[in-house]
Amino acid sequence: MNIQKIHHVAYRCKDAKQTVEWYGKYLDMKFILAIAENEVPSTKAPDPYMHVFLDAGNGNVLAFFELPTQPPMGRDPNTPEWTQHLALQVESMEALMDAKARLEAGGIDVLGPTDHTIFKSIYFFDPSGHRLELCANTGTPKMAQMLDEAKWDMLNEWALTKKAPQHARWMHDGSMAAES
Repeated sequence: MNIQKIHHVAYRCKDAKQTVEWYGKYLDMKFILAIAENEVPSTKAPDPYMHVFLDAGNGNVLAFFELPTQPPMGRDPNTPEWTQHLALQVESMEALMDAKARLEAGGIDVLGPTDHTIFKSIYFFDPSGHRLELCANTGTPKMAQMLDEAKWDMLNEWALTKKAPQHARWMHDGSMAAES
């Protein structure tokens, strides 16, 4: 079996209409499909829902469920809020900065841009409290090769020590900037 692509990624939202409008206004995502049922097809549980689908570009689909009869949504209190997020790629730094300006003009707090060496990012929250990241790639083919060559050594060291391996320290100490 070969996975072809991600069909869709689904999250819960507080309000389906508000979510569709917000993602359209701030991230230019088109509303492509709505499915509503009073019974969950897979479990047959009586649980009405609205399931909305948004075009995230290049065949990627971001979906949300509004579940009006369930308890209010929350988040895992044992996981830092910076951990669980959805990162979306934009075409350039100019597009990233334009998105930041649009979000801030709408009263949305934006963190960044943050320099991750191989990409730069901004971070913000949607109306349901999901953390989003917009990224613009800034890495070079040499950087990608270096990270590819180190990935298994890094993972294996982490598995043994649970401490950050130093194989890609260049990403944080600025030494790669002189070579770029």
